[in-house]
Amino acid sequence: MTEERNAPLERSAPDARRLVVKIGSKSLTAAQGRFAQIASQIAALKAQGRSVIVVSSGAIAMGRQRLGFSKRPTDIGELQACAAVGQSLLMRAWDEALSPHTLTAAQILLTHADLSDRERWLNGRAAIDALLELGAVPIINENDTVAVEEIKFGDNDQLAAMVATLVGADLLVLLTDVEGLLDAGGQRVSVVSDLAAAHALVGKSEGDVGTGGMGSKLDACRRATRRGIPAIIADARDGSTLASIVAGEDVGTLFLPDGTKLPSRKHWIAYTLRPRGTILLDAGAVSALKTGKSLLPKGVVGVRGDFAPGDAVALAGPDGAEVGRGLSRYSTADIARLAGANTKDIAGLLGFHGGDEIVHRDDLVVA
Repeated sequence: MTEERNAPLERSAPDARRLVVKIGSKSLTAAQGRFAQIASQIAALKAQGRSVIVVSSGAIAMGRQRLGFSKRPTDIGELQACAAVGQSLLMRAWDEALSPHTLTAAQILLTHADLSDRERWLNGRAAIDALLELGAVPIINENDTVAVEEIKFGDNDQLAAMVATLVGADLLVLLTDVEGLLDAGGQRVSVVSDLAAAHALVGKSEGDVGTGGMGSKLDACRRATRRGIPAIIADARDGSTLASIVAGEDVGTLFLPDGTKLPSRKHWIAYTLRPRGTILLDAGAVSALKTGKSLLPKGVVGVRGDFAPGDAVALAGPDGAEVGRGLSRYSTADIARLAGANTKDIAGLLGFHGGDEIVHRDDLVVA
């Protein structure tokens, strides 16, 4: 999974011209002056000619404090209220931290729907590009005030990975309150090239490590590396972390891209769109998909969910495990009628022919 901990590393960070830096609520609010500390590091990166996009948590935490909640509320309406109050406080904090460096903070609030719609995806990328050209520092957060699902299930680690692919970042940095991924003995792992092995470490390391938090960060690193973007989990508490990263020093845990880089559209299908249902496959179909074939009706044994042609779907094998994702050419009801059929029978069964494939290989990503 890793190289030797103290071995010389071939780190690509010194060449990174566009970075996405994510910092969570706990890391931002753990100590006085944390906004200023990170702003100073951002200013140093920009002085080197690099662009920095920040994915910042903290709105709900700051709004909760201002509204007088003793602990994080569980009611959705109260969470939305905290987010509404906290967004202005969060942006004020970033503006006050960046202003001494003559840098301008630019707020961008996103929902998952903004990134799952291809046209809005492209418009968002153009807007961020324009802000970077003007020298601003985009501060991105989920729009928790209106995005109920994002409050309940949302995760800024995942958002940061999506933003990294959106803007064509050269590096994703996830700042947290530990020095990186820790091994079973509590020692920092320097480099990861096998994410499956890394996941096995989550929850087994010694020290104050949040299992869910680190697991989410590993998922975000997988999203980024599948697009060819290296990612680093590093310590937010160290005021020189970002400088050390771009200098190529051995800090944090570096996750290296592994395997073939997914094209932008296929990455969007696999890691941005949310499946609206699941198509169940037989063993033969699973084998065919792994060799680059399309999904034909013959290999379908069942279907779940409620989706229309063009919607994203998950593909599951006989054991129920997900083997891929893609865009369906047929609806739930149509696929139920076509399950196990030959392609020559499609028109007779449905009264129309929408293509021989249930999911074409051009619209398919195998896990």
